[in-house]
Amino acid sequence: MSDDIFSESTKRLKKVVPLMMKHHVATTPMNYALWYSYVGNDDEQLTSELDELLKNYPIFPPVQAQTLYRRFVADEIESGTWKMRESVEAMLLELGQSIKDTSSDASKFQNTIDKTFSNLHRVEDEGWSIEEVMSLIRELDGDSKAIRNATQFFSNSLDKAKEEIESLKSQLHKSQKIALYDSLTGLLNRHSFDTELSTLLKTDNKGLCLILADIDHFKKFNDEYGHLLGDQVLKAVGRRLLDATRDGAMAFRFGGEEFAILIPNSGLRQARQYAETLRKLVDKLTLRDKRTTKLIDHISASFGVSEFTPGDNLTSFIARADDLLYKAKAQGRNRVMPI
Repeated sequence: MSDDIFSESTKRLKKVVPLMMKHHVATTPMNYALWYSYVGNDDEQLTSELDELLKNYPIFPPVQAQTLYRRFVADEIESGTWKMRESVEAMLLELGQSIKDTSSDASKFQNTIDKTFSNLHRVEDEGWSIEEVMSLIRELDGDSKAIRNATQFFSNSLDKAKEEIESLKSQLHKSQKIALYDSLTGLLNRHSFDTELSTLLKTDNKGLCLILADIDHFKKFNDEYGHLLGDQVLKAVGRRLLDATRDGAMAFRFGGEEFAILIPNSGLRQARQYAETLRKLVDKLTLRDKRTTKLIDHISASFGVSEFTPGDNLTSFIARADDLLYKAKAQGRNRVMPI
């Protein structure tokens, strides 16, 4: 390492660690790499987006940290995926070789048995001696032990493969659980929402607001036009919500046809106005059914808005927004509650 590189890395280290401590960022390798790039201003877009998050959140959101890392620091690095793929390839290679070896041994053993039975017929016909018969038996015994060993090795390989498969299943389940995004809409998923909100609730929550939105009559889209159009509706609404996020707001797919937006440093009045803007954006959506070419323009959503209050916990905060969403549905849909 040259003196210039060492000097630069030392300079960054002196900035990175205090910053991470100030914003309650865990000193993991991923986080350190992200903040190392940030303090060195390696990417202007990363610097801009991270500055925006620092402005809106007293504790740096962990999900956002993972998102920024993936976008700006490790775009091409999917080490977990590669490790799983390599494990699968190694397991299949080993198992395939075991099958091949065992099959070859079994074929040889079958030839030996056929040859032995042929020789047994000759014992009586040709009057073989005891020594010749015993030699034949010893040969058969040796071959049988060889195939038994080969079979046992194959059995052990299968057991090992089974264990490896269980391990890979566990890793896959874990990776799916911690995945940040909903695969259909591209929004952050429910796991990300729970992680982010749990973190926010540990800080000064003044002005923290939650908007819950639910697509109106969504079952009707699926029933009338099929699930493919239903998926189109979910994608379109998700895109409208994502495009409209600002001032640190984060949009999530909460589940099914329901979405959530977290807004820091706001207030009920501002959050309600924001929800009204979102409602109008969704109400303007039009889609074309690819099967019938029919234009679908009756898409709308209902919204419930809550502001964090002293004594709230994760459950009560969400429940209040959910209750208001239910009231919006009950009062005719395509509206924001509270009024």
